[in-house]
Amino acid sequence: MSRIYLDWNATTPLRSEARAAMIAAMDVLGNPSSVHAEGRAAKALMERARGQVAAALGAEGADLVFTSGATEAAALACAGRGLACAGVEHEAVSAWCDVSLPVAADGRVTVTDPARTALQLANSETGVVQDLPQGLAVSDLTQGFGKLPLAFNWLGCDMGLVSAHKLGGPKGVGALVLRRGLDVESQLKGGGQEMGRRAGTENLIGIAGFAAAAEAAARDLADGVWQRVAEIRNILDSALSALGFETISVGNSALRLPNTLNLIAPGWKGETQVMVMDLAGFAVSAGSACSSGKVKASRVLKSMGYSEEAAGQAIRISLGPDVQEAQVLRFAEIWGKEYKRIRSRAA
Repeated sequence: MSRIYLDWNATTPLRSEARAAMIAAMDVLGNPSSVHAEGRAAKALMERARGQVAAALGAEGADLVFTSGATEAAALACAGRGLACAGVEHEAVSAWCDVSLPVAADGRVTVTDPARTALQLANSETGVVQDLPQGLAVSDLTQGFGKLPLAFNWLGCDMGLVSAHKLGGPKGVGALVLRRGLDVESQLKGGGQEMGRRAGTENLIGIAGFAAAAEAAARDLADGVWQRVAEIRNILDSALSALGFETISVGNSALRLPNTLNLIAPGWKGETQVMVMDLAGFAVSAGSACSSGKVKASRVLKSMGYSEEAAGQAIRISLGPDVQEAQVLRFAEIWGKEYKRIRSRAA
């Protein structure tokens, strides 16, 4: 059986549009900071890409700083600002914040001081979508960009974080989006690129791929592609529920990303589920990709009130437009057989 990739929240397949744009950018010789003709050509390509990403994100008129990814963008946005966040935030954000905000059982966060808060749009593990308050300081838009209808200019937040490889672009490139008039202190010192906010020669090839992927993702969203993904996700959710086990589908009482299902299987460790299903030809995860190598319970689920034991028995299944109904039904069938075997051995 050919492998079935169900870990789209960790990273996505590279889009053909992004690959073509990157190949073309490889022939652009100049450094964007050089003033000669070759440099100006590279600069023009980069600025065109900046406009493409901004348009796809609904951030026309905002400042967009290219970075090595959302993690670097989070450092630029959050370092030294004394922000508060909740335990469901990605560690790239929570590392810079006071993790003190309350989280409800459905994964939603209560915000009392938006101007001093970092709050994600959507959670990578559970898919739970937050209601972003006006005046929010920072929002991690990484998982929502390309999957949910959104426009940075309508969100009312000061800064947003995005990453190319979550929507079909290359790994190693992302952006910080700032409301016009705001500034951040560069975490990297050097040549003063990116309007003095991020030193270092820009990754022109990756930026070109990011722009092409962002445009393609926006087209998919407008064409209703992710509505179909949600239908497939719901079919999987129903198929797993129909197996009759006492599983928990996390966050399904809240608005979720259209592709995400987080499942707790009592008595079966998440890391073991990942390994068993990997051997069966399916790629899923037991948490965010940045921490999947660590054998520990999900801090996101613990923040939602789940016990250490329950949080360690969860897997995340995240779909993409290429995933078919027959594939998720096959997953449910094999997963159910393996879970039954585990339970019978424990009895």
